[in-house]
Amino acid sequence: MDRPRYSWPDGKRSAACFSVDVDAEAPYLWANRTGLPPYLGQLEQRRFGPREGIWRILDMLDRVGVKGSFYVPSVVAELHPDLLPALCARGHEVGLHGHLHEVVSETTVDQFTAALDHSLQVFQRQTGSAPVGFRSPAWEMTSAMLAVLKDRGLRYDSSLMGYDHPYQIGGVVQVPVQWQIDDAIYFKFQGGGADRWPPEPARVVEASWRDEFQAGRDYGQLFTITVHPWISGRAQRVTMLERLLSDIAAQDDVWFATAGQIADWHLSTHDGRFVAEPGLDLLTAVLETSA
Repeated sequence: MDRPRYSWPDGKRSAACFSVDVDAEAPYLWANRTGLPPYLGQLEQRRFGPREGIWRILDMLDRVGVKGSFYVPSVVAELHPDLLPALCARGHEVGLHGHLHEVVSETTVDQFTAALDHSLQVFQRQTGSAPVGFRSPAWEMTSAMLAVLKDRGLRYDSSLMGYDHPYQIGGVVQVPVQWQIDDAIYFKFQGGGADRWPPEPARVVEASWRDEFQAGRDYGQLFTITVHPWISGRAQRVTMLERLLSDIAAQDDVWFATAGQIADWHLSTHDGRFVAEPGLDLLTAVLETSA
């Protein structure tokens, strides 16, 4: 079977994208949407993100010379109205991330659409322009939700991982993610007895991410790091990210770009190639014939 290699601008060997999910209070509000408990511990952990963590990350990106893609739930933008304007002023991309960080498995299409429309209004009001990208909380998506994104004029989604380079699914460009290079699975620790293991030291994670970056270059992959300010805004992790990003950005055969730039590249050069279908009808038929 013909398996063409994905091509990047100017003959680059691979690409990298630094993405930030600015969750802050949003997942906590979603989990407790029927009524907030009186406790402050988890909320204060999450509020470290908009108070301190994101500004440390932004200063680090300035030093490294990298522009990132920041996905912000609209409730976070409303609670911290200086955030979106500051991200835009510093030259970063801002994208949608739901309203209350809605979990797809607990959300109807109508609820998804209402949250998306509200988010678009908030971003338009606070930044003066409409975002072009969306990232689903918890990295889940349905065909119907992809259709809503397309109908609302979003150019790309960044929630799935069917390739390790851009592709199209459900008529929408996909800028893929990867769990292995997401900070939460290594560092997230909320306390209260709910955690199953302690957080990893930053240097251990750095070594793993370096291995993935180096190995992925041979396949021309898109290396999409995802971090959360309340998690990776802590001192040891910001320092680790600066080392890693500095080394990647120094490679002359790597294209470092925002997710929006990567989606535009795909549309301009690969439109009609690397197209996937959700395929649920086929799988449903397989199950029915196997019953």
